Amino acid sequence: MKLRRHLLLLTLLGGSAHATDLMELYRQALQSDPSYAAALASHDATIERYPQARALLLPQINLSANTTWNEVDTELRSNGRDVHSHYNSNGIVIQAKQAIYNGQSLAQVEQGKLQVELAEVQRRAAEQDLILRVAQAYFDVLSAEDRVQLTVAQKEATTQQLALAKKSFEVGTATITDTHEAQARFDQIVAAEIAARNDLNVKQAALTQLTGKPVSHLARLDGKLPVSAPAQSSEAWQSRAEQGSLDVAAKQLLKEVASREIDRARAAHYPTLDLVATAAHNRTGGGSSPTNTTSGSIALQLNIPLYAGGALSSKSREAVAKEEQARDELEVARRKAVQDANSAYLGISSGAAQIRALEQALVSSESALKSTRLGQEVGVRTNLDVLNAQQNWYSTQRDLSAARYSYLLTALRLKATSGQLTESDLQEVNSRLKP
Repeated sequence: MKLRRHLLLLTLLGGSAHATDLMELYRQALQSDPSYAAALASHDATIERYPQARALLLPQINLSANTTWNEVDTELRSNGRDVHSHYNSNGIVIQAKQAIYNGQSLAQVEQGKLQVELAEVQRRAAEQDLILRVAQAYFDVLSAEDRVQLTVAQKEATTQQLALAKKSFEVGTATITDTHEAQARFDQIVAAEIAARNDLNVKQAALTQLTGKPVSHLARLDGKLPVSAPAQSSEAWQSRAEQGSLDVAAKQLLKEVASREIDRARAAHYPTLDLVATAAHNRTGGGSSPTNTTSGSIALQLNIPLYAGGALSSKSREAVAKEEQARDELEVARRKAVQDANSAYLGISSGAAQIRALEQALVSSESALKSTRLGQEVGVRTNLDVLNAQQNWYSTQRDLSAARYSYLLTALRLKATSGQLTESDLQEVNSRLKP
């Protein structure tokens, strides 16, 4: 078996005239992912709350009109006659109302401003989430492809060992045990290949769900991946996460919205003052003298809430409790941001060390496999020894592949903990991929 041939096969996996890279899939997901589309729609809906709240402080103008058909029977006492009349009465009223002071509306305007800020934070969080989901799905497919290819290569190598064991048994240089051991290992690998292919289909379906269409060939890592621990300390990243996390920012805004809700609930107890202007025109027909009446008025209207069955006080208590809930959720978000940053930092540090160790282990296991094969040829190593050495070599390749993908994903997650993950970070990862 040519060991280098299988490494080359993994490097060239999916090679074609055009291989889809990470950025292409991300741009497809921007257009096709329903979760991201829903987040954008939510953003557009939320920012409308500010103009809705501001409208409460602007003039409100209403027009109403009516027409009435009248039937009137009148008994005249002077001569005992009955007089019957019928006619239309028509009227039109225009009323303009301008709030001079309304505490609830003022508090609602402040809430609207905060909700616009919240919508933008949530949009950025949705964008970060999409970047991570696309990268996760992409590398899940690459990892699954690696497992399939490694399993196929291992099956081929085991097939050769099985054929060798059978031939050796036929000529009397090996026992039937060698054949049974090779056959058992071959059967295990066939089962592993079935599982690996099924897992690949599942991972490809998950990627298709993001992009809206199937992808047959993906760009892969180009050669050795340079790795290193993060430049800054864990404490520095934790501090950045506590201050810059988008989840923390969203929870902070929600707490402020809840505080404004307390103001709004308490303002329900306060008087309101409005300027009201009315213009009306009425026309009444019938009888010998139809009338036309035009009137206008300007008034200051003061409303003082006196008692509402305890509802206003209850709403104030509810708002205070929700503000306390928002305060606690903010603290939870801060602690989680710190924990996530620390976990990602440790993941990168340990991941870099693991990759370097596995790269060395791959060299060692390849040397061990060559030596074991040579030992089998001279009779100092058994067929089982070769099978075990093969298993170790392929397992090391699989672990190294998974460790590299995990390292890249963890680096993106570390950026996300401080709210700094952008498309340019994904582009940097994409630059490591080659068709």
